[in-house]
Amino acid sequence: VCINTAGEKVYPEEVEEALKTHADVDDALVVGIEDEKWGQAVTAIVRPTSNTAPDEAELRKFVRGILAGYKAPKRIFFNEVAFRAPNGKADYKGAKKFVESQSA
Repeated sequence: VCINTAGEKVYPEEVEEALKTHADVDDALVVGIEDEKWGQAVTAIVRPTSNTAPDEAELRKFVRGILAGYKAPKRIFFNEVAFRAPNGKADYKGAKKFVESQSA
């Protein structure tokens, strides 16, 4: 599923792979959340490698060093749940519901 943010197309897998190269990130899922300004805001759910979550601003800066700025997440949520099916496939619907519940 492609995210359309500010007229640009962002593929979640590309952002997820960039996030997972950070030493403090064990897993990541990226979804598009409806946003008045951006159309859809690139939003990440990150499972940290340890009990201490990395700094959100530092993680966004890290992604901007790898990808174009518009692909960097506008928000990053930290969670111990990976939002993956038993077969390892991403559960984007579950991830999106989680983000929407946290934003409400």
